[in-house]
Amino acid sequence: MFVLAKGGEPLMPCHPARARELLGSGRAVVARRAPFTIRLKDRSRAGSAVAGVQLRLDPGSKATGIAVTDERDEVGAKGRTALVRRGLVSIELRHRGRQIHSGMVRRAGHRRRRRSANLRYRAPRRDNRTRPDGWLPPSLRHRIDSTMSLVARLCRYAPVLEIHVEQVAFDTALIAAAVSSREQDFSERTHAGSEIREFLLAKWERSCAYCGATGVLLNIEHVRPRSRGGSDRVANLVIACVPCNQAKGAARIDEFLADRPARLERVIAQLRRPLHDVAAMNTTRLLLVKTLATHGVAVHTWSGGRTSWNRLAMGLPKSHTLDALATGVIDLERGDAVVRIPAQILVVRSTGRGSYARTTPDRYGFPRLQRQRRKIHHGFSTGDLAAAVVPKGKWAGRWVGRVSVRAGGQHRITTLTSRFDVSHRNLRLLQRADGYTYGFADEIRLSEEHGPAYSGRTLKGGDPGNVRTPDA
Repeated sequence: MFVLAKGGEPLMPCHPARARELLGSGRAVVARRAPFTIRLKDRSRAGSAVAGVQLRLDPGSKATGIAVTDERDEVGAKGRTALVRRGLVSIELRHRGRQIHSGMVRRAGHRRRRRSANLRYRAPRRDNRTRPDGWLPPSLRHRIDSTMSLVARLCRYAPVLEIHVEQVAFDTALIAAAVSSREQDFSERTHAGSEIREFLLAKWERSCAYCGATGVLLNIEHVRPRSRGGSDRVANLVIACVPCNQAKGAARIDEFLADRPARLERVIAQLRRPLHDVAAMNTTRLLLVKTLATHGVAVHTWSGGRTSWNRLAMGLPKSHTLDALATGVIDLERGDAVVRIPAQILVVRSTGRGSYARTTPDRYGFPRLQRQRRKIHHGFSTGDLAAAVVPKGKWAGRWVGRVSVRAGGQHRITTLTSRFDVSHRNLRLLQRADGYTYGFADEIRLSEEHGPAYSGRTLKGGDPGNVRTPDA
């Protein structure tokens, strides 16, 4: 838990049990619900020992892993001094670049249709207009802005001394092109810090492309066999378990999956998927590091190969948060180790602050409904975190969730398992909307089975299936 001094300065994070003790004794008050932060009432920054923490980032196209760690030297049994790293807080920031891109494409389609249907009302802009230096499309700019927003917030809640960033560069030409050498094993071919095998494991979500099995030995398999003219291009490679690899043999994929048309369609669609995520990472990686340096905190960059080696050396599975925890220097010869891994991660999902549009368009892009210009009704706005105390009826009890406001005062609250309407008189504001939703998820199991940190199923209201909202 994050801790602030009585003047608002950040102190060292504490254990949740210690936070409950301080709150119960009246020595601290809740400063923020998500991420949960307390403020001490009887201690200043000058009277506290603050060693400082490190902020470690694993940027991704769809999600970014963030780990707050501290390091200290310990003397081992042989008298050698080793560096011990502890994970204090793990955060997974989920971006909404896909939604922004879809909205921009939809808007462009509406404008194009209006101009081409003899309904011209707005002249198109010139095609030779220039872009300012450092300009990025909104879907890519969002990834940097949301990451910087969360980093700036963490720097206010914790005494951050250093920022460590994994900076991965993908060679899209080599990934998409044919590989000339066949004698070299696939797992040994590296492309600027990213291995072909790791790229395929991430693309197929570490599961067999033919049966979906996870937690088993996975091989690199040619969709079109080389005996039938198949190449070593990544577009012709998938990840398959040993039984499926042996059962397929030299057969064509349409023959092997003839009895499973849904799986066949999914594999073909995944093979044709362009390298959008790779291009997004290449475009934003340098600007992200440059923007992080504006905080006045020392920024260190590390390659993806070093992070992968550290994670495997520590015996950790693959996830954004564990990659962030393994970013940096871990010297095994000296005895360095990661001794603490948070069992839960804070899932921060970017939702935005609403729409700029004042009208609701129809399927052709023409205004259909007029939206209200007021965003606050009866003291609440959409996205606020609130507690509802329902005295009677079907939904009697105490509920915590996100609010969708109505002008009449009968607001809608969305919890982890339900969604219902409640009067504004029965609501108590916990935290104002800040463009993000918060929840908790279990870290992936630290075993041989490598799976995602969350199931991906969606409940009402858009919250992931096993992500728990604060105070739920």
